[in-house]
Amino acid sequence: MFIKGGLHKAIEYGEELNCETIQIFTKSNRSWTAKELTNDLVDKFLVKSSETTISPIFAHDTYLINLCSTDSEKFQKSYDGMLLELERAERLELPFTVLHPGSHLGAGDAEGLQKIAETLRQLFSETEGYKVKVLLETTAGQGTNLGYKFEHLATLIKLIDYPDRIGTCFDTCHAFTAGYDFRTEKGYEEVMSSFDSIVGLDTLLAFHLNDSKNDCGSRVDRHEHIGKGVIGTEGFKHFLNDKRFKDHPGVLETPKSKDYAEDKVNLKVLRSLIEK
Repeated sequence: MFIKGGLHKAIEYGEELNCETIQIFTKSNRSWTAKELTNDLVDKFLVKSSETTISPIFAHDTYLINLCSTDSEKFQKSYDGMLLELERAERLELPFTVLHPGSHLGAGDAEGLQKIAETLRQLFSETEGYKVKVLLETTAGQGTNLGYKFEHLATLIKLIDYPDRIGTCFDTCHAFTAGYDFRTEKGYEEVMSSFDSIVGLDTLLAFHLNDSKNDCGSRVDRHEHIGKGVIGTEGFKHFLNDKRFKDHPGVLETPKSKDYAEDKVNLKVLRSLIEK
């Protein structure tokens, strides 16, 4: 949801679309700097949150953050940026904020995962007492991005060792292009069984429901409207009718327009797939 006009406006936009849950950025997703989160802005958001039926409302971190950057300046910016994200999410009483694990930039998977884990442990230590969780998102695996293997997420969760502060978010486009094919019922069962045995379904707290412009295993992150991409509507039907996830929030990250016209269509398509 757009936050132009104030964070509370995102909730109003969500209500206009008859959303059950929404994801927001608490600041610009393409900038290190952030508009001050004044008491007035927080109060307006919290009041609106208490009045709406939309729940949960959660955040996604800025795309600039890379918690395993090999560039010392960019790493420090990432650390400070992630700390800011946690502080803002906590003040807004959001249950979790979604994070792309990071890109090792040539250092290798093992070193990158270790650095991400150490950094998040430090951040959690610095924000002791916070309730907000960080959800590690499945990624497509472009370039040196980590998180495209279920094993990456499992390793991070084990190394971080803060079970009350960490969870996962399953992005359908990312997982699909990373090589997990859930388009058939059998394929879906195999993918989710694999996720459960490697990562644990108990860690899975949210979904990003996006179709893909690119094929399974391409490791290219290009989102498409529901049913218009390679995944197709059948792939989403499995998620939407899995009783284990009936209370899990699922949000769209499909291409946007200022009037949310595409979102209206995508929501209609998704809801039509739910079996009564």
